[in-house]
Amino acid sequence: MMRKPAWLRPHGAPWVRGAATPVFDNPWISVTTYAATAPTGAAATYGLVGFKNVAVAILPLFEDGTTVLVGQHRFPAGDYSWEIPEGGGPLDHDPLESARRELAEETGLQAAEWREILRAQLSNSVTDERAVGYLATGLSPAAGDARPDDTEALAQVRVPFREALDAAVDGHLQDALTVAMLLKAFYMAQRGLLAPALSRAMLG
Repeated sequence: MMRKPAWLRPHGAPWVRGAATPVFDNPWISVTTYAATAPTGAAATYGLVGFKNVAVAILPLFEDGTTVLVGQHRFPAGDYSWEIPEGGGPLDHDPLESARRELAEETGLQAAEWREILRAQLSNSVTDERAVGYLATGLSPAAGDARPDDTEALAQVRVPFREALDAAVDGHLQDALTVAMLLKAFYMAQRGLLAPALSRAMLG
């Protein structure tokens, strides 16, 4: 990991949270309104969506440079989305264990090797949701009978990594974690941060 540049530091005063008013709560999210003071000193009312799970994203890579994408209808955008395997796990659990579960449930695969390659804040102006992304290699059929939950109707496709990357760059894949993970893996392959044989297969 590169040394943190000196310019990566906070400037000015932080937000100050005042009285909190709960607005909504379910097993996955909460919505709270805060009386707050902005970094400028101005009074503000801030609505925060709090997440009760950490998001996990998994980029499975086979030795031949292919990956697996999962397709499903998404409720919020009302569209169909192709994504890398993703899900969530309780904040007090090891996100790697949540990632193992999600990979098995969504693809029927398990991985011999896991490598964390991404930490991200998702829509950090209105939510506190955080994400952890893993590269999964040494893939094989998962043991047991892991299945998606009863609201998920999933499709699966195995495609060359470069084809998935091109689809993301061209805007056909719009899920933020999918785009970020594909670009990060591409960067790592180009910079020699992955096994040489795998990099060649991905970039070929």
